[in-house]
Amino acid sequence: MSLNFRIPRIARRNATGVAVAGLALGLLTLGGCSQMPKFDALSVSGEKVLGLVTPYRVEIVQGNVVTKEQIAAIKPGMTRAQVRDVLGSPLLTDVFHEARWDYVFTIRRQGAAPQNRHILLTFDGDQLSKIDAPDDLPTEKEFIASINTLKLRGKEPKLDLTEEERKALPPPVRTAAASAPEPIGATRDYPPLEPRR
Repeated sequence: MSLNFRIPRIARRNATGVAVAGLALGLLTLGGCSQMPKFDALSVSGEKVLGLVTPYRVEIVQGNVVTKEQIAAIKPGMTRAQVRDVLGSPLLTDVFHEARWDYVFTIRRQGAAPQNRHILLTFDGDQLSKIDAPDDLPTEKEFIASINTLKLRGKEPKLDLTEEERKALPPPVRTAAASAPEPIGATRDYPPLEPRR
């Protein structure tokens, strides 16, 4: 048994009209796209897209942060274990270049300038022989300031009291040891969980 459905003539005419209307709407939409700004001119470093929305950028941190204080703490002649204790494990250790450790650090954070540093340590056996580090390594405070995107409004809050302000404070009030408050309502006496000996 075969089922034959016939589409009425009116339905075919309406379907054609819908298709023509959809095609016209699509052409109008594409024509409006020519008035939009070019996508290559959109946000690269945190600018707003179409002047309305700032896109979320994923924070990417790779490697070890090495500061001036850490580089000053390592000296030629230190063992690999001592260097690892100060700087941490290197990002790159090559099987074919066992005498070389590479400390690479990169960070891209929204609202802060991207940073990229490369430090090369060369070993002679187990002893550190050479340190190749850039001259512009930041101190710990400089590094924290460079990645801090929190903008404080107004004055910085005061966190410590001076000695005169401490003396001006009233002495703490000593309260008498309070006895256990009287229970409200019915009280129950439960047997102990373990037998008494």
